[in-house]
Amino acid sequence: MSSSTRDRPPAPAAPPPSLRVVVVVAVVEAVAIVVLSGWGVVQLVTGQQTAVGVVLFLVLFGLAVAATLVGSARALWEGRRTGRAPVATWQLLQGATALAVLQATSAPAAWAVLVLSVVVFVLLLTRPVVAYTVDR
Repeated sequence: MSSSTRDRPPAPAAPPPSLRVVVVVAVVEAVAIVVLSGWGVVQLVTGQQTAVGVVLFLVLFGLAVAATLVGSARALWEGRRTGRAPVATWQLLQGATALAVLQATSAPAAWAVLVLSVVVFVLLLTRPVVAYTVDR
């Protein structure tokens, strides 16, 4: 047995509560993105939006982000570290967007998104989440 294998703490059997929060929030974010993408399609079909290319790009991009979040949440739940980077990246992008919106307005939704992004990002870096998602 190598020293790196002996020094690694054993992974907990069940996902820690902090990981459960991360997974739930990532899935809820994915659902919200799918709903917003559907809203974009409805606006396009009803003629409320005329920029077909822009709307289609945003819908496809949103669906790709949602699929990535769901896949990453599943990877985290199964204890794989591959889910941490996409979720962390999304939280950073989402937080930066919320900050930009807050500079333009004082929308309560932007505050909620910013706080949620910070909480999820910090939870991803906690010892229980990292320990659960190390390669086994």
